Amino acid sequence: MKLYNEKQTITVYSCSDDERALFEQYEQRYNIQLNLYTEDISEGNIKLARGCECISVNHSVRITPSLIDRLYEEGVRYISTRTIGFEHIAVEYAKSIGMEVKNIRYSPNSVADYAIMLILMATRQAKSLLKRTEVQNYSLPRKAGRELQELTIGVVGTGCVGSTLIEHLSGFGTKILAYDVHQKESVKQYATYVTLETLLKESDVITLHMPAKEETKHIINRKTIAMMKDDAYIINTGRGSLIDTEALIEGIESGKLGGAALDVLENELQYLYQDLQDVPLANFEFALLNSFPNVVITPHIAFYTEQAVRDMVGNSIDNCMSFLGESEKYLSENKREELV
Repeated sequence: MKLYNEKQTITVYSCSDDERALFEQYEQRYNIQLNLYTEDISEGNIKLARGCECISVNHSVRITPSLIDRLYEEGVRYISTRTIGFEHIAVEYAKSIGMEVKNIRYSPNSVADYAIMLILMATRQAKSLLKRTEVQNYSLPRKAGRELQELTIGVVGTGCVGSTLIEHLSGFGTKILAYDVHQKESVKQYATYVTLETLLKESDVITLHMPAKEETKHIINRKTIAMMKDDAYIINTGRGSLIDTEALIEGIESGKLGGAALDVLENELQYLYQDLQDVPLANFEFALLNSFPNVVITPHIAFYTEQAVRDMVGNSIDNCMSFLGESEKYLSENKREELV
């Protein structure tokens, strides 16, 4: 390990343009060397991390055991992912060979506010209205929306994002139900905790904010959709694996569901952040969902705000520097906000 007065080197993969400026500011402030690459990590560019104990990545590619082995051979001992979730990394395998993986936190307002936008888009039929407007159809029939004050919204998962969403939703005067294995006292002033079955049966809108785990996979499935109210809406800004895509399609096609708004989808990594407007999609389910007038799809972008990007970059570098031997954070949260 390098001494404190030596310049530390960290390799950053999948560095976007808006992240680059922030990384460069941290490089100067901390007197470290950051090797910034726009490329996603792959078998072909592992050598870019040679000699670095730490790398920083995002969720645009899976980091498999074979990639981890190659990274270990190049000297990498720490992976900082600029994400909240770990599901794109073989974390247990990394631990088994002596490599540490750490996630970050970013502003929960980013996803919470985006979820509210999707709720409004779904309940006000925004996609269908926008498509009508594109062809100069300004008629009103069959496009009456629903007001939030008249709806019951069920929030599945009351972690950092879910609890923030509930607080923000409380200002709309809507009735809010909540479900989580771990209940928060702070949530109870805005929402009523109920069982998952009760939430599904009584909610007009169901919004998902759970992590991707084996026990949460396909928590929305044929059985749970059957429990829902007719014309219920499903909102997902959590993880694609929370929903059984086939069951969702059946619920939309049959008219059981009023619609859906999805920022995340199963198997999205094969398409994520690529321009495929002139390419036929090989994923039939993805293409079919996107064709429905009452299904809004966005490209895993709910997190993407200026504040969240600042948080992701700063916390990723803090994690790396802590691993490299610094016991205290280099920068307080207040000082970090000065880096714009």
